[in-house]
Amino acid sequence: MIKWISNLLIIAGVISIAVFGYLFIKNEQQQKQSLAQAEENLSKNNAPEENFDIQSYKPEMYEAFATMDIPKLDKTLPIVEGTDADALDKGIGHLVDSVLPGQGEQIVMSGHRDTVFRQFDKIEIGDTFTINMPYGSYTYEIKETDIVSEDDTSVIREMGEEVLVVTTCYPFSFVGDAPERFVAYAYPVTD
Repeated sequence: MIKWISNLLIIAGVISIAVFGYLFIKNEQQQKQSLAQAEENLSKNNAPEENFDIQSYKPEMYEAFATMDIPKLDKTLPIVEGTDADALDKGIGHLVDSVLPGQGEQIVMSGHRDTVFRQFDKIEIGDTFTINMPYGSYTYEIKETDIVSEDDTSVIREMGEEVLVVTTCYPFSFVGDAPERFVAYAYPVTD
């Protein structure tokens, strides 16, 4: 009986590892595809028309339309329109109801702590994010961070100025659905 139970546990462990490996590889592939799509969109729109209206720019749902450079982590990640599970599997999700860089209000982006924001525990106040849009690049410096409960939506609000709000699950090393969110508030860097 004990041998049967130990064999069953070994089989369950092997299946769990196989499923995790499959999901990890699938996620990495989706992010690579999104990054390629975003870079293609950026190269096509490298020099927007002189009369380009930044305020009216709106990407399609699930479109990888931009990239985020995180120098501290030496990463360039795709930004995808939407923050549901499908969008977050492809890259950093942009909250549809928030604005985009250059549009003068709160920009909300989210990502999984165990995919795009792996190593996010190294992020500190003073670090920067650069968002590369089809109409230009925008750099933001982290001025403050916060930890809120998973259901706290008060971080999504009008702020009266351009602020990049980047969120991910917290604690970073938590296994399963994390009970909190890490929030970084980054403000435009002016030359």
